Amino acid sequence: AHMRGEVSSMQESFKSFGFGMVLAVVLVYLTLVALFRSFLDPFIILLAVPLGIMGVLWMLALTGTTLNVQSFMGTIMMIGIVVGNSVLLVEFANRLWREGTPVREAILQAARIRLRPIVMTTLITVLALTPLAVTFWKGASANLPLARAVIGGLMVSTPLTLLVVPVLYTLLKRDR
Repeated sequence: AHMRGEVSSMQESFKSFGFGMVLAVVLVYLTLVALFRSFLDPFIILLAVPLGIMGVLWMLALTGTTLNVQSFMGTIMMIGIVVGNSVLLVEFANRLWREGTPVREAILQAARIRLRPIVMTTLITVLALTPLAVTFWKGASANLPLARAVIGGLMVSTPLTLLVVPVLYTLLKRDR
């Protein structure tokens, strides 16, 4: 059977978004490789992305929200925030490490110092999108998946990022 109409355009959108997301991750990785002059640091940074995607899927399943173009856009937005949080941690730890601080101490100090900006970014985003994620007025349902995807992704990825990124940094980086 050949599908037409909404289904075929939806499948085409999903393929485009899937390709776009993979392309975005590759381009972000390559940009971070150039920025950090390392293949390892961007790898550590981007490992926070699957944690956020787990949160997106968890939130969408919990709220009975469908996976659609809006939730994909929310996922992309969440990925940007999660990568930014990881960059804050790794960049600050690298600076301390280059100054001679041992790897373990550098990432713990970075996590302690960068905790407030990371939590504030997450909290502000979640609080700003909460009214959009729980509204039931006419026309609001179009944006529900976007808001729920971002909120779920950030609620799961932020605490896990603050745990997983330092652990990976400690395991993969070596003292001089």
